[in-house]
Amino acid sequence: MEKKRIKKNCELENTDLYLSMIDKHKTSSQMKESFGEYIRKLRNEKGLTLTQLAARLDLDSANLSKIENGKRDFDEKRLEKLSEIFELDIINLKKEFYSEMIARKIYSVDCPCDTLHLAEQKINYLKQNNIKQTAIKF
Repeated sequence: MEKKRIKKNCELENTDLYLSMIDKHKTSSQMKESFGEYIRKLRNEKGLTLTQLAARLDLDSANLSKIENGKRDFDEKRLEKLSEIFELDIINLKKEFYSEMIARKIYSVDCPCDTLHLAEQKINYLKQNNIKQTAIKF
């Protein structure tokens, strides 16, 4: 019965899962590929070789190749450098990076459709808890 209700909720929402207070048109992904494929596309558009970009990111070319081919995850510590190299907005780049991480995790463990809604509630709780904690500090 619970599975039917979850499935029905997903159908009612037309599987458009997004944080309820955010306009989905403003948050639609600019990437139409995986994060690694996006890096490859950017690299090719800028005319950089795998070795050149890897050096600028302080990686070896074998690891960058694995990232581009989806066999290894990009290290979030290098996002700032990636945004500088390709002159990308760091906020949007972080959104793309973390949204892919979240989506892959939810997909890989076969979570129900309402997982993002529950995550939104937990984010709100964490924000409120953090406000309360910072307000108590002397």
